[in-house]
Amino acid sequence: MKLLADENFDNRLLRALARRQSFDITRVQDEGLMEEPDEEVLEWAARNGRVLLSHDGRTIPPLAFARVARGEPMPGVIIVGGKAPFARILDDLVLLVYCSSSDEMADQVKYVPQ
Repeated sequence: MKLLADENFDNRLLRALARRQSFDITRVQDEGLMEEPDEEVLEWAARNGRVLLSHDGRTIPPLAFARVARGEPMPGVIIVGGKAPFARILDDLVLLVYCSSSDEMADQVKYVPQ
């Protein structure tokens, strides 16, 4: 599964993911999408087949579900909360990404930790 980290995504989690597994992760910053509207970030993720990692559980899910309702591609979103201990968030995130296929994530918004 290919991932795109939203611009405010916790870099500690990205580094920890890189150490745990060799996930294919790029960041919004690396793709020239800094300060682009969330709709543009979701569109880029869809064009490039990347599941979006975000902490924004308020605005991203409604935009993602709107894409699905319009019949537009939406490779998936993982909303990562910050209220659980770091190790639990990391473990849950690794498990979800490692055990899910791109097909299973399509049109879905998943929340970590569960």
